[in-house]
Amino acid sequence: MTAEETIVPEDEEEEVVEAPEAPETTGVPEVPERRVGPVGSVLVVGSGIAGMQASLDLADTNILVHLVEDKAGIGGWMSKLDKTFPTNDCAMCSIAPKLVTVGRHHNIVLHTNAKVTALDGELGEFTAKIVERPRFIDPDKCTGCGFCGQYCPVEATSEYDEAVGDRPAVSVLFPQTVPLLYSIDRESCVGCGLCEEVCPAHAVDYLQEPVEVVAEVGAVVMAVGYSEIPASTRTEYGWGRFPNVITAPQFERVLSASGPYAGEVLRPSDGTHPKKIAWLQCVGSRDPHHGRPYCSSVCCTYATKEAIIAKEHLGREDVDCHIFYMDMRTYGKGFEEYYNRAKDEYKVKYTRCRIGEIKEDRKTRDLVVNYEDETGNSKAETFDMVVLSTGLDPPENYESLAQTFGIELDEMNYAKTSIFSPVDTT
Repeated sequence: MTAEETIVPEDEEEEVVEAPEAPETTGVPEVPERRVGPVGSVLVVGSGIAGMQASLDLADTNILVHLVEDKAGIGGWMSKLDKTFPTNDCAMCSIAPKLVTVGRHHNIVLHTNAKVTALDGELGEFTAKIVERPRFIDPDKCTGCGFCGQYCPVEATSEYDEAVGDRPAVSVLFPQTVPLLYSIDRESCVGCGLCEEVCPAHAVDYLQEPVEVVAEVGAVVMAVGYSEIPASTRTEYGWGRFPNVITAPQFERVLSASGPYAGEVLRPSDGTHPKKIAWLQCVGSRDPHHGRPYCSSVCCTYATKEAIIAKEHLGREDVDCHIFYMDMRTYGKGFEEYYNRAKDEYKVKYTRCRIGEIKEDRKTRDLVVNYEDETGNSKAETFDMVVLSTGLDPPENYESLAQTFGIELDEMNYAKTSIFSPVDTT
């Protein structure tokens, strides 16, 4: 008998002790039904200069950002500008690094050509529904080569160029667009199928459907920007009837090297260089009759900037720039000095007056500006071009934005604030 062997009597059975049953496990730790603490991500609505900078500031602190943009690419209004006041820096040069960084940042999720359709929850714990509209080009396949746009036979009005220029029915928003993905404008597209044939990546998909994305976020940043007050509110100025009457945003595209005239200042009617250009201030702003009694605060300075840049493009002595204003309001650091520099160095003329109406010489397409000076005398002066300094309005879709995000509006359709606490809103 060895030491390991044991003799058990036949009348005694060995007692078996059963181990307690182990609880069932799935390998996944239990998650409480309700989240504790705020969600560690932020929804930023709007990707202009404000939305991009807010997204970068948040993303650099390791916060996940869902950046939603209604247009096909980011950049907003600033991407359309030629220069920025009061330094006259190139606008695209200023925002291009931000465009690239936003597009590549590992903490930023881009939702372009998209809209927030619903927002539920409370501070710290929101659920946002984002609908991304179809581009009819597969974003996972598109390489941005541009073959589709080169071969597209349809010319459509370019919204980016403020209707001064044209674009193909399949295009990008602007050459530096982020993300660099082409989109088909189905309203302009004739369905010829040529873009599908020439696309080397086989990215064209005419049957593409909208995609809904649900994002859990702890906070929302509204950076929805503004829209332009329609120049059509002042019919006496002839916008839409006289080809050489354009708005200030349209003139920005005329000045821009990426614009329809490649930066050459030309009259829309005949493509010649204008010798006399007039700017009319407060078009739409400070107009209680049309519900906008407020000053838009940027028009005086941007008109001054456009006059300076026009002189730089055409030659200081070769073009006469004349600004007609109600009150000169140059808000901001260095803006008054900028205005004085325009008068003294660039010889931009300023006349305080009330503009009556604009008439057109049908033969020459020149424009006759009728106005009353400070002494009450009626005068008339002829110009080659007239630029309307249109003011700022709330964003075009302000009603749906206010409804979706639960924002109370004031009588002028801006977010309602308190006089004593101007950053508090609903």
